[in-house]
Amino acid sequence: MTQQDPPFQIRVVPVTPFQQNCSIVRAPSGKAAVVDPGGEPEKILDAARAFDAAIEQIWLTHGHLDHAGGAEAVKRETGAPIIGPHQEDTFWLDEIANHWAQYGHPGMGENCRPDRWLKDGDVLNLDGIEFRVVYTPGHTPGHVVIYHEGARVAFVGDVLFAGSIGRTDFPRGDHRTLIESITGKLWPLGEDMQFVPGHGPASTFGRERQTNQFVADSITGYGGAPTTPADPAAQKTAKRWR
Repeated sequence: MTQQDPPFQIRVVPVTPFQQNCSIVRAPSGKAAVVDPGGEPEKILDAARAFDAAIEQIWLTHGHLDHAGGAEAVKRETGAPIIGPHQEDTFWLDEIANHWAQYGHPGMGENCRPDRWLKDGDVLNLDGIEFRVVYTPGHTPGHVVIYHEGARVAFVGDVLFAGSIGRTDFPRGDHRTLIESITGKLWPLGEDMQFVPGHGPASTFGRERQTNQFVADSITGYGGAPTTPADPAAQKTAKRWR
């Protein structure tokens, strides 16, 4: 597919001690959505003001503390509804405050209850700009990915990273399911799809299919090569909330 000039602008704001990539997506009118406001809501709101962006929607890819912990605070300040993730992540959203306290940061975030849950095939509309949703469990049971087909941009949360994938050793994580989500839901979107991950630098699906130590085609067998499942134990070497 030929990449189009995006009908929107993106500003990435790293937040929380986990340096989670919160994204502000701004339409030409100035209306905006914020993706995964994990914490430090004032930092997010200041960045939106500097971007001349009026936050009208809050999109969550999943329910972990560093992705959803600031959603209710941003909602109070802007009136924007919280949309996503899939309802299977309810138990994560209900424990955000406790999890921040366990990590030594009491008060960093608060529990969250979305105004709308998302499911596979849903469409999000930002001032006439349509974004699509795919359901991608594995890292969490209710994870979703949000993408724009024409601009070839996806917000993948903690499913996929440049050179890595999301952890699956948290409650209801599942390595095989995560690999199936990546190869079955993300790769069909096209090698030229750029993605903003929950942590770290951006990449493309094509680059990860060639070089990612967990989901390269030579490892997963995607595209006809022999299937050799990635070692789930190798993920645990990364001591981060992903």
